[in-house]
Amino acid sequence: MNKAEWIPALIVSSLLLVYCLLVFWGKASGFAAFIFTFSPLLVIWLVYSVIRHGEYKGRELKSDEEFGYTDKQ
Repeated sequence: MNKAEWIPALIVSSLLLVYCLLVFWGKASGFAAFIFTFSPLLVIWLVYSVIRHGEYKGRELKSDEEFGYTDKQ
């Protein structure tokens, strides 16, 4: 995982943890609502960065293959 992938993953995961703790403790409901409101944008950012900067290390599919399970021989 390169830097462009783990920074969004760390930020989004941390905000999810903060949100869960705030809801569990019943504190700072305004901040929890703020996180909840902007969470779809954060998830889109996370998915975009992983798709954009991710590297696939498996084998490529052949022309007659539809699925490429690398754990099956």
